[in-house]
Order: sequence, then structure tokens, then C-alpha cells
Amino acid sequence: MTEMNEEQARIRGYLQSQAAKLTPAELMAKVRADMAQLEDAVTAAGRVDSTRRPGESDWSVNEVLAHIVDSSGRVNSAIRSAVEDGTKPAPLGDAITATAIAKAPRQWFEQLRDERDGLFRRLERATGSEHLDVAWKHPMFGDLNWREWLLFLRIHDLDHARQLQGIVATLQA
Repeated sequence: MTEMNEEQARIRGYLQSQAAKLTPAELMAKVRADMAQLEDAVTAAGRVDSTRRPGESDWSVNEVLAHIVDSSGRVNSAIRSAVEDGTKPAPLGDAITATAIAKAPRQWFEQLRDERDGLFRRLERATGSEHLDVAWKHPMFGDLNWREWLLFLRIHDLDHARQLQGIVATLQA
């Protein structure tokens, strides 16, 4: 990983301080609350052609949602491994990958919600202190423990909610 810029360092500091201060239930509540903003963006995205890219180098709604579901699934699995048995997950990348799967935006969101609910059910039994020494690499924010990764899901959702809003605005213009 290259040296963090000021914005990355600020976000990392936020992840570390809030994850250390809040209980797992409070962290999950933050993620759930901000999923509502993602859901609003998904609802709006249902009014456009979700496979159409607004520009040649841009992502389509479908690609963004496939990325969110894929990334979240990998983070969920990594968190579970760290919490349950202290296994250090492999570093996780954050890049768009082509998908041949096309789903309605709502279907992608329901899949994300179902997978998150499964993670949250598992974390409801966590004390919050399980294997906090286990950290794995985020491509922009360095090594994070499972609580920090959990809070990262919030940032990831909000970032892509804004991206979806931009795509929809461009396609509707």
C-alpha cells in the first residue's frame, strides 16, 4: 500500500476511533441506518436502464450493485472468520469486475440485505472483543480489525449510494 493521503488518514482515524468506542450493536445500527440511503438510491435506480453506462469509462447501475454485493460478501466472510476463529483473512481488493449477471436494482439490494442480516445475526452474539488483534489489509486504509471493517461497510454503502445517484441523474438528463 502506498502512503495514505490526508483524506484516507482522516477516514482511517474515524474507523479506528468509532470502532473502538462503539459496541457491535451500535456499529451495526450505523450500518443499518445508512443502508437506508443506499436503498433510496437503489429505488431511484429502478427508473433507469440499469445496464447502461452513462459514459464509456463509467460503471452501470448493475455493475455498481454487483460490486457492492460482491465486496460486502467478501467482507462479511472475512469478519466472520476473524470473529469466530481468529483467522486472518487475505487482503481484500476494491475494484469493479465484469459481471454477466444482470438483475433489477431491487434484487441486488435484497441480496445485500439478506447477506448483511446473516452477518448481523452472527455478530449479535459477539462480545466485541473477539480477536481484535487480527487485522487485514484494506487497499486504501491499511490494516483494519473486524470492528473497523464492519464500520467500513457504512462508508462503502454511502460512497456507492452517491455514485448511483450520479449515474441516475446523468441517465435521466
